Amino acid sequence: MTPQKIILGQFDIYGIRDGFFYLDGGAMFGVVPKPLWAKLFPADESNRIQMGLNSILIKADKELILVDTGVGSLIPPKFYDYYAIEREPDLVGSLKEIGISPDEITFVINTHLHFDHCGGNTTRNEQDDIVPTFPNAKYVIQKGEWEYALNPHFRDKVSYFSDNFLPLKEHGQLQLVDGDTEIISGVFVELMPGHTSFHQGVRARSGAETFVFFGDMVPTSAHLGLGYIASYDLFPVTTLETKASYFEKAVKENWIIAFDHDPVHYFGRVSKVKDKYIFKPL
Repeated sequence: MTPQKIILGQFDIYGIRDGFFYLDGGAMFGVVPKPLWAKLFPADESNRIQMGLNSILIKADKELILVDTGVGSLIPPKFYDYYAIEREPDLVGSLKEIGISPDEITFVINTHLHFDHCGGNTTRNEQDDIVPTFPNAKYVIQKGEWEYALNPHFRDKVSYFSDNFLPLKEHGQLQLVDGDTEIISGVFVELMPGHTSFHQGVRARSGAETFVFFGDMVPTSAHLGLGYIASYDLFPVTTLETKASYFEKAVKENWIIAFDHDPVHYFGRVSKVKDKYIFKPL
């Protein structure tokens, strides 16, 4: 899927991606029975469903803000096989399609530090050293998420690769934030806990218009259903409560929203029919 662009007042916002990967459908939809979720995301013979490795680029005057960086090039070979990763074009190639080079990015926001959201933070240079992929960017990460990634729980330890984030500190490009924070005028990070304790989303506001990237709180358009919560979430009840609080505002104010793993849709809106939240393609 080629990059997609929307205009939100003063901001140009692009949906781009680092490719695709495949995850177990049951894990992605938790307690929802397969006959329900398979109507939306058909599974292969291994019960896996295609997921996008989606990122968002926000262009604002002199700033270029990249949100999440996919799996990147440092992921162990066994993970390529296990998750059937496809990276053509990869994130840097997708940026090139819209005329952006890595050294132009001024901020990188990681919703959290699982490998499929921050793997593209770093790369190997010609000397085979691991360095930040975006040399002029500040990498914005929640302080609590950073501290957790340094000593993760056994349950999700496999999702944290230190090469994806420790070089950011070594090169002086790490910007830790503590809670909801305005990054530039009109662009904010906001705590959206549930998937991890310090998972953050991104909100952009321009005039009366609002855009929100939910990260893994709402990974695909199907996850607008309140009960559609991945078993990867450490705190699923918190995810449900956080989703419900945001969706009411999204419906009332007609927000544009974005998905980090939907293989078809970058953007959409939310409507409400009786007590159900419904995806509206943009």
